[in-house]
Amino acid sequence: MMSSTVGSFLRRECPGLEDEIFQYICGVLDSPDDFQSVDDVHEAVGEVLSESTNGDGAHTLCSRLYSILIGQHKPSDKRVTMTSTVDRGKKLLEAPVNLSTKLKDQGDEVSAMNSIWMMPDNGRAAVNQKKLEKVDAKLKVKLEKKAQKDQLSSAAAAEKGLVLSGPTTNQVVSKAVEGGTGGTVTDIKIENFDIAFGNHVLLSNANLTLARGRRYGLVGRNGVGKSTLLRSMACRELRLPAGVSVLHVEQEVTGDNTLALDSVLECDTERVQLLAREGELLASGDKDTAAGSASDELAEVYLRLQEIDADKAPARAGCILAGLGFTPEMQGMQTREFSGGWRMRLALARTLFARPDVLLLDEPTNMLDIKAIMWLQDFLQTWPSTLLTVSHDRVFLTDVCTDIIHLHSRALTYYKGNYEVFMSTKTERLKNQQREYESQMQYRQHLQEFIDRWRYNAKRSSQAQMRIKILEKLPILTPVVGDGEVVLRFPDVDKLSPPILQLTEVVFGYSSDRVLFKQLNINADMESRIAMVGENGAGKSTLVKLLTGELSPQDGYRSAHRNLKIAYFSQHHVDQLVMESTPLHFIQAKFPGMKDEEYRSYLGSFGVTGELALRPIASLSGGQKSRLAFALMAMPRPNFLIMDEPTNHLDMETVDALAKALERFKGGVVLVSHDQHLIEACATEVWLCKEGTVKRLNGGLKEYRDEIQAEMS
Repeated sequence: MMSSTVGSFLRRECPGLEDEIFQYICGVLDSPDDFQSVDDVHEAVGEVLSESTNGDGAHTLCSRLYSILIGQHKPSDKRVTMTSTVDRGKKLLEAPVNLSTKLKDQGDEVSAMNSIWMMPDNGRAAVNQKKLEKVDAKLKVKLEKKAQKDQLSSAAAAEKGLVLSGPTTNQVVSKAVEGGTGGTVTDIKIENFDIAFGNHVLLSNANLTLARGRRYGLVGRNGVGKSTLLRSMACRELRLPAGVSVLHVEQEVTGDNTLALDSVLECDTERVQLLAREGELLASGDKDTAAGSASDELAEVYLRLQEIDADKAPARAGCILAGLGFTPEMQGMQTREFSGGWRMRLALARTLFARPDVLLLDEPTNMLDIKAIMWLQDFLQTWPSTLLTVSHDRVFLTDVCTDIIHLHSRALTYYKGNYEVFMSTKTERLKNQQREYESQMQYRQHLQEFIDRWRYNAKRSSQAQMRIKILEKLPILTPVVGDGEVVLRFPDVDKLSPPILQLTEVVFGYSSDRVLFKQLNINADMESRIAMVGENGAGKSTLVKLLTGELSPQDGYRSAHRNLKIAYFSQHHVDQLVMESTPLHFIQAKFPGMKDEEYRSYLGSFGVTGELALRPIASLSGGQKSRLAFALMAMPRPNFLIMDEPTNHLDMETVDALAKALERFKGGVVLVSHDQHLIEACATEVWLCKEGTVKRLNGGLKEYRDEIQAEMS
């Protein structure tokens, strides 16, 4: 191309030329036919070159550029040399060209070209105009009916005030996705899909790519659509290749008479079917005297059972259950005997045992204690297929994930590495984007100032026009839009003089033959930031109820300051919300007597801002519901907070905001949590509930982790 020749010349002769001016000159001179003389070239780019070279040699440069354009400077280019001695604007042919003679002279070469580019028609490309018109008419009628139906449905929904019960998805399916039935599928690619919840768009023109063997963490703010994306994949509303097994842990196991171990083993449907067939064949008669065909089939069943290691399945299921906290006695219990939290663990165990091609985990650490979380981290580090998990637990994401997918601004952004790498990479990327944006804005301002100053000046107008063209060609960069900071603020409270809250020589048990605590001594004051840890079932929730006064000790006594007001946030606090109401109306009904603006301002201090306060509670994400529950808990202005697993369903930013809010709070805090980041961020004391005692760990959370690691090894 001519522009490459001109560019090489300019780089060699004018090494200090600015990139924008360089691009401009190459673009102007890319059409050689527009220049008939050196004066034409000088008129087009002379002033620019004069300014860039301080006026020295601009005319000489234009002369040499013109030589390049007419082919005298680089005679090795045969196409240019042929026309170098002829005026390019007035080239004449010496005689008419006979195309038929030319074709005959080319011979076989033309035949070959015809065979490629000029395929014979033979009447096959003829279009039946009548059929085409009929198809167009049918399509038009179909589209009109669909549009009319959608309009009527929307109008009816608006008239009745209906709220959509679930998200809607839209996907452009490629043939590659549709045709994924043959062979083993290694990677999954879902292209060009949208997900919306009513009028709220969660993802727009998004692309999801999952490579087999990689473990992905899906992160993002509450309400951006993380859980919705997982549900859309599990329900196959988003098209996945046929033959790919997908399991999503979301609902707890239904309680019935099935034993916990058998409930896990049932997930291996092939093993269940083979064992059933084995029983049928053995029941049909003595296998030594059975017919030959039955013996052959039985042998095939035994062979297949051996191939899938059917005899090792109970041991593998038992190991998974034990890792999730099920004792041997609990593994033999019926599923109906377990609470909701243990049934969720059982659902997780069933999924891990089934080994699907794609495992979807939504907040898997919510129902687990720290010991079970550490086991799950170790187990998933060797997960053989694809994993996609949503979690607020930074330690879990750092130890398990190989990749992070950030859901932000209705799009998915991919980062290699675990959560710690993601945070550093994301921070650096945002800084670079901000620097690039600021640099371009300064450059735009510089160009605009020159244009405004010299646009109407006769001598400088061409330079101003050149800068206008440069300005128009600059890519439009948008300012960096980060997630706004989440702020939680608990109301200020009056100081109370100690003692505040004490348990002295307390003995408690739910029955006379099973004492849970003996000689329990605990003291908490207004400066306390206490975190309670321990395995599920160790008595943490019972201890919380003793502190709040909900339970009375069998022996010993509980003492509390007469002005003490305790607010208790339980794991099931969110379940007490009225889903049909809005946050604003719900808090008005619970605590009447204030103006709407005051309620809105108060909800805003807990992150329930703008239109969130007017949306039905059912449409809020789990984290947004938790923020509303925090607001309701703090409304009576308590001076002591007791919180049981407050981080369930919260995003990382809200967990950080909660830690800062608890630090600023002027009252006492007792925290029951498995979130190691929250404990390390705000707790000054760590209490361990274990074997009927409560002891303070001088080494803090690290001492507890080391103790668990020693037990697991």
